[in-house]
Amino acid sequence: MALVLSEDQQLLKDSAKNFCEQNAPVSVLRGLRDSKDEQGYDQAIWSQIIELGWAGMTIPEDYGGFDFGYGGLGVVLEETGKTLVSSPLISTVLVGATAIVQLGNETQKQDLLPKIVAGELLTALALDEHTSHNPSKIATTATKVDGGYALNGSKTFVLDGHIANVLIVAARTSGETIGEQGISLFLVDANAEGLNVVRTIMVDSRNSSNIQFNNVVVAEDALLGELDQGFNGLDSVLDIARIGIAAEMLGSMQAVFESILEFLKQREQFGVLIGSFQGLQHRAAEMYSEIELCKSAVRAALAGLDDPDTTQAERAELASMTKAKLSEVFFLVSNEGIQMHGGIGMTDEFDVGFFIKRARVAQQFLGDASFHRDRYATLNGF
Repeated sequence: MALVLSEDQQLLKDSAKNFCEQNAPVSVLRGLRDSKDEQGYDQAIWSQIIELGWAGMTIPEDYGGFDFGYGGLGVVLEETGKTLVSSPLISTVLVGATAIVQLGNETQKQDLLPKIVAGELLTALALDEHTSHNPSKIATTATKVDGGYALNGSKTFVLDGHIANVLIVAARTSGETIGEQGISLFLVDANAEGLNVVRTIMVDSRNSSNIQFNNVVVAEDALLGELDQGFNGLDSVLDIARIGIAAEMLGSMQAVFESILEFLKQREQFGVLIGSFQGLQHRAAEMYSEIELCKSAVRAALAGLDDPDTTQAERAELASMTKAKLSEVFFLVSNEGIQMHGGIGMTDEFDVGFFIKRARVAQQFLGDASFHRDRYATLNGF
């Protein structure tokens, strides 16, 4: 399992780095926050991302994509994490396109994937219904009616739900409220009758939505994957997304660490640079070591996604190990970013405050460290 980037991946990483630094610095997110932008992302930047081909990176060539693999998308996400790029890349490309590629039938793929590549379609995953992530606890129901299904229930923390054209909804078609059996996935038009979407701006200035389904009727061909057997496919998609978000978190923690080092080299107290204080050196050394471990975890997980010999069980272990580790270390580094900048780190003048807010949201997205430690233990028979 390769823990280093290929030549093509390194070239892509360099290209993404240049693009994010020049076109999408943290100041863009600051502007979106201050203006309370209705979309929550910069349309001009998203159009440039589409032109760069990032939206089609993991989509097969048969559907207009480039089939570059998750290793390629991972390095792009890492670079977007360094400047906190707010865009539909996670909700539409990492999650939505992956779900359609893995679970969709040929008609669904032909209809939706080329539109994602062209930037004509945005998606959102409507999964969680409670304050904590639990993909098997689904109370939203999909009841069989003439010509299709009627959806009733509510979803929370739907990333980019208010800008999506199509929602991928997890609903229960049989069984109890808690349990993997009986969960099905549906493609729901965002303009469907009975759908109520309420935007919420999260602490990291990105978009989330609470969504209510009141007898939302979808056709039979809206079913994504198998009836009652959607959980395994959903779990596979979630593991890919967890590794992708971990890659973004890796980029963000590296940016915070670089900011800390720069501050240690400039800030003076008692006539000396604070970087000469041994206590701060030890804390910086600990962060460096932890970030290097995170790099290895992310590289291994991304390589596992692109390796056809990796089983779903192995992929699940890689995903939970990586998401748990990155959540813990991002928490540490973002906290140290505030602490080591001192009082000025608490002000809006420095960008480090944006990173600690992003850390808190990214930690919770698709399962926090506690969720994934428990899941990893369960996967290994404990």
